[in-house]
Amino acid sequence: MPAVTVENPLNLPQLHKPAVGSRPRKVVQVATAPSGLEGEGFPVRRAFAGVDQARLDPFVMMDQMGEVEYAAGEAKGTPWHPHRGFETVTYLIDGTFRHQDSAGGGGLITDGDTQWMTAGSGLLHIEAPPEELVRSGGLFHGIQLWVNLPSVQKMSDPRYQDIRAGNVKLLTTEDGGSLVRVIAGSVAGYDGPGITHTPITLIHATVSPGARLELPWQPDYNALVYVLNGAGTVGTEGRPVRMGQTAVFGDGDSIELRADDKQEGRSPNLDVIILGGLPIGEEVAWYGPFVMNTHAELAQAFDDFRSGRMGTVPADRI
Repeated sequence: MPAVTVENPLNLPQLHKPAVGSRPRKVVQVATAPSGLEGEGFPVRRAFAGVDQARLDPFVMMDQMGEVEYAAGEAKGTPWHPHRGFETVTYLIDGTFRHQDSAGGGGLITDGDTQWMTAGSGLLHIEAPPEELVRSGGLFHGIQLWVNLPSVQKMSDPRYQDIRAGNVKLLTTEDGGSLVRVIAGSVAGYDGPGITHTPITLIHATVSPGARLELPWQPDYNALVYVLNGAGTVGTEGRPVRMGQTAVFGDGDSIELRADDKQEGRSPNLDVIILGGLPIGEEVAWYGPFVMNTHAELAQAFDDFRSGRMGTVPADRI
């Protein structure tokens, strides 16, 4: 799991433990992600399945894509499809993926890169492995997160951000036991490069065996930890978690987790996605590729798509 790493984490800025008197968040739920297929048939884990939407707000869903080792000719993506009313955040840990959309956005991402697409009023897009990966095969692993937009921004102009791995903010703990990659938002005064419509924080952390990670967390944000690889515990109560599980936290202003002393051979560390955001607090009408506030808005989205008002497939399509 390369993403972005460093030889000596102690050369990075260090996160100090939450202030004395902070209120650690307790774990209110641990959910296990079911497996499924997406797009043209690539394997995913539905990270938020079984979690109450009220605990997820402002997030809609998150898929862990892979981890899968493709043989030659096996790599798959998605066909052209529409979106409206939210943002897709594709963070690639291993492998290569190409994006293109009808608003002119797109590009190639690889280890540690992020594609951040604000669908807003609507567009068409496609995500696919490049031809060379299809020919050769190889490792593919990442996540795609859907972030809701408030009603006043759902019909905003589409926007695309290409966040390179080298721009991610890297931090460590005082003992160097954790590598914290801040992709968007802020933690302990350190900012990630992602520009968000909806205030959120998105982190990929690698925690060494036996190490503990304690983070200050904005009290008005929700807090979720999803385990990409490895095993450990979450919360001051030490609730066990393993690969493919999401821990949902309650109220407070800090979160903590710990990697088990022994990890399995294929997962030498505990790797987690840590995320939280300011709840929007609006009704959600979600069906397929559209996330709106009312059923009437959903019907309008489908009508606009069928009528070609969300754009057309570019002539130089991938």
